[in-house]
Amino acid sequence: MFEIINESGNTIDNIDVLYEFIDYLVLKENLDDAIFNIIFIDNKKIQEINKQYRHIDAPTDVISFALEDTEDCCISEYRVLGDIYISLDKAKEQAIYYNHSLKREICFLAVHGLLHLLGYDHQTKEDEQIMFKKQEDYLNDYGIER
Repeated sequence: MFEIINESGNTIDNIDVLYEFIDYLVLKENLDDAIFNIIFIDNKKIQEINKQYRHIDAPTDVISFALEDTEDCCISEYRVLGDIYISLDKAKEQAIYYNHSLKREICFLAVHGLLHLLGYDHQTKEDEQIMFKKQEDYLNDYGIER
């Protein structure tokens, strides 16, 4: 179970593609018993979050808060994974910078954030290779290519 919440103040084109892609990820990762949110915000809000929780006073593209890292996160039969915050402003900037669609950038940030909720990270070169391959495989297999 997941919810996509738009607090960015802007319309998100092709949001239905993101819903379908997340449904695909839920199936592939066997997350039918999981709860998580994807929350779109603007650069100002994500900079505040980044400063408060990561002590970096700059906007970023995506921040994940994994609740399974704590012991008080369980609700009966569901896994409460946490929240993924995506800056819609940053996603638009990066889509232009990387010369691909906003759809691809949003799906990339969503799968990246979800993998963080599932415990993947990119702190070491080895971990980065594992996580980045997995997210690229999901995007490519679903047909969201550069």
